[in-house]
Amino acid sequence: MMAVKEPALFVRQSPFQLARQNYLLAALPATDYARLLPYLKQVPLELGRVLYESGSRHGYAYFLTSSIVSLLYITKDGGSAETAVVGNEGIVGIAHLLGGETTPNHAMVRSAGYGYRIKGSILKKEFERGGLLQQLLLRYTQALITQMGQTAVCNRHHSIEQQLCRWLLLSFDRLSSNELTMTQELIANMLGVRREGVTEAAGHLQAAGLIRYARGHISLLDRPRMQARVCECYAVVKREYGRLLQQSTAT
Repeated sequence: MMAVKEPALFVRQSPFQLARQNYLLAALPATDYARLLPYLKQVPLELGRVLYESGSRHGYAYFLTSSIVSLLYITKDGGSAETAVVGNEGIVGIAHLLGGETTPNHAMVRSAGYGYRIKGSILKKEFERGGLLQQLLLRYTQALITQMGQTAVCNRHHSIEQQLCRWLLLSFDRLSSNELTMTQELIANMLGVRREGVTEAAGHLQAAGLIRYARGHISLLDRPRMQARVCECYAVVKREYGRLLQQSTAT
């Protein structure tokens, strides 16, 4: 997965810079990318912005660069749980490719940054051409399904501390720094657990010297020890993304 720091303000960037910011775009052959480029628009993605809601029609798909988006299920009584996270390795809006106009989940920005928006109808037309773009998107979809399944296993069988470690590592993998802005309440909503549980788990990680947490800012201090502490779910997801996306670029 590639991590490129975005500028604080919007700037027009060269096609070469644009391609490097998202793994899927960067992996495309020059001819395929050049055909897609006129339809891509860089957009700021603010923290908390909802890209689509459950049951709504999706007009656009988003190739993410420096932002992170959570795919969430929200219950009737307002409870929520994250099923997957998308960053600069992927795309939000795969329903366009699978023949469905809507999905039962929400897509919400949980780390502000930038992405490149494209009309869903145009992306679907390019997808149906076949070639490497189709292979990349299909294998990315398979990796995303793996992440969703592993998240369900993790939430059922592993401790809140292990879930938090997984969640943090997946987040930092998609950022260009070891700093993350996130309140404990929002983390609890993502994991579908009580805030008190997240507070206790974060306290253990901070006491062990793995993170520093203050006023909604989380700093990763010791990645190797964090990876030693996390459950196997993190490695399964990371390995599957690497295997599938590297396989696509090698064909």
